[in-house]
Amino acid sequence: KSGLDPSGAWHAWGMACLKAGNLSSAREKFSRCLKPPVDLNQLNYGSRLIQEVIQYLESTVKPIYIVDDDYFATLRELEATLRTRSLSLELMCEGKIQHNSYYQECLFYLHNYGTNLAIISFYMRHDCMREALLHLLNKESPAEVFIEGIFIPSYESGKLHMLENLLETIDPGLESWGSYLIAACKHLQRKNYYHILYELQQFMKDHVRAAMTCIRFFTHGAKSYTELGGKQAWLLKIKDHLKVYLQEVSRSSGRKKMVFTFRKKMSAADVSRHINTVELQMEVTKFLHQCESSGTSQMTDPSLPTLFGNNNMKMDVACKVMLEGKNIEEGFGIAFRVLQDFQLEATEVYSKVAKQLVKQQKYSEIRQLLKCVNESGAAAKNDGDNIILNCLNESKNIPPEDLDNLIQDMDSDENKIQAYLMCNKLRSAYLVSVRQEAARAVQLVQHVRQLAQRGGDDVVQAICAQWL
Repeated sequence: KSGLDPSGAWHAWGMACLKAGNLSSAREKFSRCLKPPVDLNQLNYGSRLIQEVIQYLESTVKPIYIVDDDYFATLRELEATLRTRSLSLELMCEGKIQHNSYYQECLFYLHNYGTNLAIISFYMRHDCMREALLHLLNKESPAEVFIEGIFIPSYESGKLHMLENLLETIDPGLESWGSYLIAACKHLQRKNYYHILYELQQFMKDHVRAAMTCIRFFTHGAKSYTELGGKQAWLLKIKDHLKVYLQEVSRSSGRKKMVFTFRKKMSAADVSRHINTVELQMEVTKFLHQCESSGTSQMTDPSLPTLFGNNNMKMDVACKVMLEGKNIEEGFGIAFRVLQDFQLEATEVYSKVAKQLVKQQKYSEIRQLLKCVNESGAAAKNDGDNIILNCLNESKNIPPEDLDNLIQDMDSDENKIQAYLMCNKLRSAYLVSVRQEAARAVQLVQHVRQLAQRGGDDVVQAICAQWL
């Protein structure tokens, strides 16, 4: 008569019937106030009313004690029982739920008025992981329901292995679990739970992604190559994963193609290239680890470059290897392989190294670098000259004698003239200019005279004018 919502009264009446043990009458009363959710896959446990019903029914159940001959099992039998724990829990679960009217009542309300997440969570609370997984598959629930209802509770309670065993038992190929497993990996990555992620990737036999996780274990948090030296076991694991993947690819190419929809794919050529990168990183790590241990290392990098980064980082590795040895020659071989394997801009790297050597005042090492570059067999005609020209921006800091020696090492007279002009050594530029062919010599001497005029160098200006 007053127009109030009667659902509260029906709910209270239903709860009273439940408490009195009148289950059938409670069902009838609740049918008037409980409604099924609009979306069964929503990420909640249903309405407050249904949650209260389930909570009461679960709290009413008396614990079941199973006492039989297993109680007196021998140690060997006990070990066997522990090994098949998931199976025994499954059987216990079925018995517990099937033979208990209160649990059956829970399932009635959950299936009629609850969400998929609520049903799955109920199964998980009562150690019925298999039923939870089968319900998830049958209802084709989205990955979020798997993560929230099954995956998080499994790893938080230390039951990840049990979950993996059941996934494999239900579908040995794991194909029906593909989207759920990928979602689980993404969830773990977001949470930074990389050890669990690596464990899961190994279970999935997703060797390429497992190798990528190992790269993270190798590089993350290391502040020196001494630290990386202690983490080389991860490099071996990366290599092992990639080799196993290669074997699987070659095996499957021989027969009918295997369908691995959720495992990361990669061409055999790419995998081989990555294996080569790992082997080269091993050499780099060993070399730089020795340099740091023996105290020859002089560079302090805020970031630690490895060959697993982008091209700029790989170039930094090549520079570091050349600069950290006892001399340039010691690390040049490894650096050269890095440049060749990744097709990096060699001249840019050599110039960067030369500039660093100028800062360290190791002018004889620059000449050693030029020698190595020329002997490598991969240098273009003017590479050595360009390296020296790139250094000359720092020429103010280079002692005159060392500066002359560097310029004298240049192959091309044109480059020598350019270098002398950059260092404002106009007389030296004039002396090289006059040795050129007549027409070109005239142009060069005129240019030197103009610079002398601009700089107020009367002596050089007079020499040029007389020669012209």
